[in-house]
Amino acid sequence: MEEDQAGFDRAWAALEADGEALLGRQTTGFTPLGLRRDVKTTGPLYHGTKADLQVGDLIEPGFTSNYGRGHQANFVYLTEFLDAAVLAAELATGEGRERVYIVEPTGPIDDDPNVTDQKFPGNPTKSYRTQSPLRIVGEAMQWQGHSPTMLNRMRESIDQAKTANIEAID
Repeated sequence: MEEDQAGFDRAWAALEADGEALLGRQTTGFTPLGLRRDVKTTGPLYHGTKADLQVGDLIEPGFTSNYGRGHQANFVYLTEFLDAAVLAAELATGEGRERVYIVEPTGPIDDDPNVTDQKFPGNPTKSYRTQSPLRIVGEAMQWQGHSPTMLNRMRESIDQAKTANIEAID
């Protein structure tokens, strides 16, 4: 687990240093290095959002994506790292407060190709996606948000990606 945390910490430092969002500055085609199907992982797993949900509710694909042009999302995303879910909640669209739910997949999960490529080989962010619903089993209440400077850099990067017509791989 320490090795996993170190890989995440390196990837996180890169995100904070230059404000790259999940869409990043990638201008070349996607190369799925290390992409795995039906990832097996031990929990907990998190999902960040502004949606007000309850234990037992399902988070399903088909809603508007928080990234790119806001197309309908074909997947829902989850992560092993609380910090990554907190960032997703902070960057999510909508008016509600940021929430981080503890979730369990109801079907297979895959590495998230938006971060599992040349930028972060091996998926150190432990970010995943699924086309199956995620069941909420709890809410993480003890977490710290990110600095306004870092969030502004991330939002600027997301806006630049939209302008450049870079879409999340979905």
